[in-house]
Order: sequence, then C-alpha cells, then structure tokens
Amino acid sequence: MARYRGPKCKVCRREGEKLFLKGERCYSQKCAYERRSYPPGQHGRSAQYRRSRESDFSRQLRAKQKARRVYDISERQFRRYYENAQQRRGLTGLNLLQIVESRLDNVVYRLGYAASRPQARMLVTHGHFNVNGRRTDVPSVILSPGDEISVRDGSKKRTFFKNLREEAENRTPVEWIDRNLDSLSGKVIRLPERSEINSNLSEQSIVEFYSR
Repeated sequence: MARYRGPKCKVCRREGEKLFLKGERCYSQKCAYERRSYPPGQHGRSAQYRRSRESDFSRQLRAKQKARRVYDISERQFRRYYENAQQRRGLTGLNLLQIVESRLDNVVYRLGYAASRPQARMLVTHGHFNVNGRRTDVPSVILSPGDEISVRDGSKKRTFFKNLREEAENRTPVEWIDRNLDSLSGKVIRLPERSEINSNLSEQSIVEFYSR
C-alpha cells in the first residue's frame, strides 16, 4: 500500500480527530475538521455514530492507520519498522514509536524547522539539511543519539531559511533534541520517552494488529 497523496483534511476526518498534517492551517478557522468533523463520503454523518460498535480488529486497524498517517509512512515501511522494533530489547510498541520519531523528517519537524511533517519531508528531499556534516536527502534516515542535524550553508541564503529562525522561536522543541537557533542546527541527545510522544497513538493496538 503506497503513501496517501490525497487531501490531508480527509485523513483527519476519517480518524475522527485532528492529526495536524497541514501545519498552521490546522490551528486556524480554515481547518476543514472544524467545519466537518464527521468522516468523509456519502455516509459520513451516519458513520460517526457507528464508532462505538467497532470490533477489536477495526480498533487495531484504525490505530495502525492513524500512526502511519501521522508520520506519513507507507505500509511496507511501517511493517519493517515493526519487525525492527521486535528485535530490540524492551517493549515492542515503545520501540516502534521511538523508531518513527527518530526519522530525519520527524526530527526536523520536532526541531521547529518545519510547520508540519510533510513540509519537513519536502525540505529534506530537496537536500537542505546535513546529517553529521554530510548532505542527506532521504527523509527515512533513522537518527541515533549523538547525531547532528544542520541546515546547509547554501540553503541559509534562501528566503525561507532567512525567516526560519524567527518562526522557529515560536515552536517549542522537544527535550530529547538540543536545538541551536543561531546556527540552525540540532543534536539528538537521547531517544524520546513515551510521555514525549503523541499520547493519542495506541502502540499496544498496533502490536496486537501485527501479532494476529
């Protein structure tokens, strides 16, 4: 199953909550979920009343799909992350969330250098960031504690990055990443704890889905 490339607001309506996939727009009155909080489609209004009767499989599937859509990851890639999480010590569900949080595009977003994960993915794909001093244009690169991320010198001359420092100041970074606004860089200090990851994600349901 490929990555979803349709309207982002339909994804939020399908999941029944805001996933903040469009950055600042999600906080404004233009947000489609604020106007139509029911699922999309012909039977959207009636579908919202059937949520309370969903089966265990449906609950597990929705939890997996929500996580995929939040981080904008394909099914094949997400399953591979799950298999990787199984091989690590500790809780599989927490390991899975730590892996997807450690993706380069997500770290750029967590640093406040992008308004949303899709924007962070685009910036990385266009080669605007270095990882440990080397140009990297692969959003799915998994970072480890000690890895450093920085905006390339050539990219700092662009209008977007000239205004980035002021915009990033209004975005609070996470505690597991050290941010330096003066140099537009950051460093992964440690892996995130569960309390520092989206609390609306149900990693246990995801594990149950793949363990069937």
